[in-house]
Amino acid sequence: MTREIDQKVVQMELPAKAAQICAEMRAYWEALRMGRQVPARSDIDPRGIERALEYAFIIERVAPGMGRFRLAGMHLNDLMGMEVRGMPLTAMFAPKGRKKVAEATEAAFQNPAIVELDLVAETGIGKPPLKGKLLILPLKSDLGDISRALGCFVAEGASMGRTPRRFEVAAARIMPIETGKPTQTKEPVRPAQLGFAEDAPTFAAPPRRPAAPIAPTQDTPEERRAMFRIVTND
Repeated sequence: MTREIDQKVVQMELPAKAAQICAEMRAYWEALRMGRQVPARSDIDPRGIERALEYAFIIERVAPGMGRFRLAGMHLNDLMGMEVRGMPLTAMFAPKGRKKVAEATEAAFQNPAIVELDLVAETGIGKPPLKGKLLILPLKSDLGDISRALGCFVAEGASMGRTPRRFEVAAARIMPIETGKPTQTKEPVRPAQLGFAEDAPTFAAPPRRPAAPIAPTQDTPEERRAMFRIVTND
């Protein structure tokens, strides 16, 4: 039994703290708003959230309070020990925490609002303590309704332990969105990107200068005579 448990233990390697990942994701979303209430799903470019990509997800509102994963990063799959795409967001939570998650998810779509949840994982044999954060950022679909959301789910701990790992909600923050105003963000900053730390600068070609006119030259009589050839037909 011990051997079986050891084989299921997955070591966690997080490149950054949960708060930092969520802050970068939120800053990216704020930058995409450009005065609008929420960005569009089509605005999302994975290259812009490369640092947070393995923790990122996109959910679709399929029923009141229910968001289904359309895309999900590897960190979420590792937490559940399986592919989560197509599953409801509430599947990652213990039964007693699912109502809070459903209410928060519905608020994100209906208000709309930014949702931040502080999470604590259930513990047990082979399941060491984990803390995490969940961020939900609403998006417009191609039809114009707010039925998509970008988000991230980050868990931290000494090790992930046996999967699946499910969570409870320790604290929730729901922040209504005002059109044209950053939602409690002083200065939206574009997130750092790994692999391409900064976009390559574009260089405009210098304007062409008109060529200087060539001044006519005065040929000498000897030069003019040299330009003529005598052609004979034999």
